[in-house]
Amino acid sequence: MPLPSTFPDLVSLDLFASVVDLGSVSRAAAAHGISQPSASARIAGLERRLGITLLHRAPGGSVPTPEGALVADWLSQLLASAADVEAAMQALRSRRGRRVRVAATRTIAELSLPAWLVGVRDRYPATPVELESADAAGVVARVREGKADLGFIESSVPTSGLSSAVIGTDRLVVVVDPEHPWVRRRGQLNAAALAATPLVAYAPGSPTRQALEDALRKAGLNASKPVVELAQTASVKAAVMAGRGPAVLSRLAVDVDVAAGRLLILDVDGLELERRIRAIWSGRTLDGPAGDLLAVARRAARP
Repeated sequence: MPLPSTFPDLVSLDLFASVVDLGSVSRAAAAHGISQPSASARIAGLERRLGITLLHRAPGGSVPTPEGALVADWLSQLLASAADVEAAMQALRSRRGRRVRVAATRTIAELSLPAWLVGVRDRYPATPVELESADAAGVVARVREGKADLGFIESSVPTSGLSSAVIGTDRLVVVVDPEHPWVRRRGQLNAAALAATPLVAYAPGSPTRQALEDALRKAGLNASKPVVELAQTASVKAAVMAGRGPAVLSRLAVDVDVAAGRLLILDVDGLELERRIRAIWSGRTLDGPAGDLLAVARRAARP
C-alpha cells in the first residue's frame, strides 16, 4: 500500500537516529553538516508530524523516550535499505554517459557482437559503445593498454596479466560452391586432401586462418599456399561462390548462404575445427554496461 503523505522524510529520520547513536543533538548536527538550531528544528518538526515525543533533552545530552527508543529500533532496517538504494542510485549516476570500448576479432565483430550489443543498449540507451576490430594480438594489446574495456578473441594468444573467460565455442566448416568437384566425390573429405588444396583464405594473422593451420599441424600436415588471400568475410564467400576454391569459415558466417543453397558444407574426417571464444578484460571484475555485455555474450555464445 502507498505511504501516507504525512510519513516523515528519511533525512529527518536519519538525523533522529544519529541523535540516539551519538547522544546529543549538537553531535548529530555536526555529523550531518548542519547547525544545531537547524537540527533541533528538524527534530521538533519530526515529533509534531509523528505526534510523539522522541527525545528527553538535558544539558548533558539527549536520550530517547521509550517511544523514541522503539522508533529508533524500527528505523535501523529502513535506513540501511535507504543507504543501499542511495548507493545503487549513485552507481547509476556515475555510469551516465560512460562509454564502453570493445575490441574484437573480425569474425566476432561482424557476426556476433551486433546481436550482443542490442540487449546492452536497451538497458543503457545513453551509453555510447565504441567497437573496434583487430587481430587477436591487437585485441589483447588494446585491453592491456587500457584502450578497450572488454575484448573478444577466438585464438590462443597469450593473455597474461588479464582476466579471461571462455564464453563459448565457434565451429569452423569447409564450404564450397554447389558445382565444386568435392560435392560429387566418393567418401568423406579427409584432412590430407584439404591440406593439399589451395584454398580461398583470409590474410595472414586472421584467427580463422590460424585456427585452420594449427589444426592441420596437429594432424601432421601443412596447408598449401592459398589460391587467394582476402581481408573480408564477404569477399571470401563471394570468391567461393564464384568457383575460386573451397574455404574454411565460421559456421556463423555461412548459415544464411547454406540455407539459400549458395554454399555447401563438407565434413572433414580426422580434423578438429572447433575453437574457443574468449572474453578478456583488465582487473578482476566488470560492472555496468561492460559487465552486462559479458553476461549477454556468455548466454548467447553458449553452445
